[in-house]
Amino acid sequence: MRIDPGGRSDACILHADLDSFYASVEQRDHPELRGRPVIVGTGVVLAASYEAKACGVRTPMPGRQARALCPRAVVVPARFEAYLEASRAVFEIFNQTTPIVEGISVDEAFLDVGGLRRVSGTPVEIATKLRRRVATEAGLPISVGIARSKFLAKVASAVSKPDGLLEVPPGRELEFLHPLPVRRLWGVGEVTERKLIAAGILTVGELAGRGERELSQLLGPAAGRHLYALSLARDPRRVEVGRRRRSIGSQRALGRRDRPDAELEATLVAIVERLGKRLRAASRSCRTVVLRLRFEDFGRATRSRSLLLPTDRTDLILGLAQDLLRDAWPLIHQRGCTLIGLSLTNLDGFDDGQPALPFDSDRGTELDLAMDGLRDRFGRDAITRAVLVGRHHGDDVPLLPD
Repeated sequence: MRIDPGGRSDACILHADLDSFYASVEQRDHPELRGRPVIVGTGVVLAASYEAKACGVRTPMPGRQARALCPRAVVVPARFEAYLEASRAVFEIFNQTTPIVEGISVDEAFLDVGGLRRVSGTPVEIATKLRRRVATEAGLPISVGIARSKFLAKVASAVSKPDGLLEVPPGRELEFLHPLPVRRLWGVGEVTERKLIAAGILTVGELAGRGERELSQLLGPAAGRHLYALSLARDPRRVEVGRRRRSIGSQRALGRRDRPDAELEATLVAIVERLGKRLRAASRSCRTVVLRLRFEDFGRATRSRSLLLPTDRTDLILGLAQDLLRDAWPLIHQRGCTLIGLSLTNLDGFDDGQPALPFDSDRGTELDLAMDGLRDRFGRDAITRAVLVGRHHGDDVPLLPD
């Protein structure tokens, strides 16, 4: 079987991934928590330390269930400013290691260290130094995978956790990959994994042996083609620097308490207000609004709707989001909603697409910009919508990558 590592002859792509990031920051900042099971998030588990994971705690598990599994766990509220500050410190180390860094989220990135052998040493030596710097300068554990492709580097970092380093030697990719369970492949979630197991496919090697045609019949043409290519370690993508994000999003965990429709609507409004401000601050506009819901039975649902023209207007985005929520009321009432999230996708720059006609957009845009200015000067709650008066909405959790 042919391996396509994207034309590379050496393993020079690093995938660096901070371990249990939120929980590790809490243990770093509160020494009394080190070595103890830590759960971040009071309603829904946003992160868990490895000590808590050993008890079966996972994200996004309800807090009550997590505490039942791990009664000794220390539960702490999320501190997103602290996590962002830690992320910035780690990414500064990444950028000092190599100029070719592609951030995936606040806690992981790809680094291309090809061509640095004479200056900085082998990829393994570079990764070893990077891990040491993150530990000493940022005070955080980090796992690093090294391979000829992004996909294999990411798999290697996952296998090396916690706080590990693993290289996939060139020419031995399939020897490393094929014994692994199918869930290690990008694109294999719980549903796909169940389908594969039901078909007798437990490992990546067994998946590769079925062939693209059989996988396409089982999973659909796109998924079958994608997973078959990964099972042969085919991933020609290169590490991209300065790639513009194609989406932004936030989500709010609600817990398992029954909440009236008005409260869910107000939560959605608060999320849209903040996303609209972020969109304008980045000089971007969006074409598609995606509503994401999670239910008490841990099921999920996604609804989306697109505009003919891109926009950065809060009122237009809110209108689409409210329509999507109204369409989802039957599901919410039947299954209970524990998380609501919103993504703005298909982002454009202001000069990338055809703008809306002036008489259709000027007034709304001027109002948004005025409200943004007041909030920047006097604080987030200096001016707000009537539906949010008297309600506490805290901080949204960014949808990654963010």
